[in-house]
Amino acid sequence: MALALIGSSFPRELSRVLTAPVSAVSRALCGLERDALVAGRLAGRTRIYTLNPAYFARQELQAYLARLADGDAELVAQVESMRRRPRRSGKPL
Repeated sequence: MALALIGSSFPRELSRVLTAPVSAVSRALCGLERDALVAGRLAGRTRIYTLNPAYFARQELQAYLARLADGDAELVAQVESMRRRPRRSGKPL
């Protein structure tokens, strides 16, 4: 659900959102990639994951995950509070 809400992400970011260990998130993503539900690509040394655009039931899967996310307000709030762009250099925290 988190990956569907975010769009594309990497294991460490997903582990922060889900408050789960990075190793567990990585294992889950590897399994989902093996089953062709998610697609991974390398961006430098980081593997970025998205829902697989070539998956035969992608639209139905996205609709199902969106309905599931409606019932998890905490996850939706956590995803919405994520910072998705870098901070300007020199800007105070």
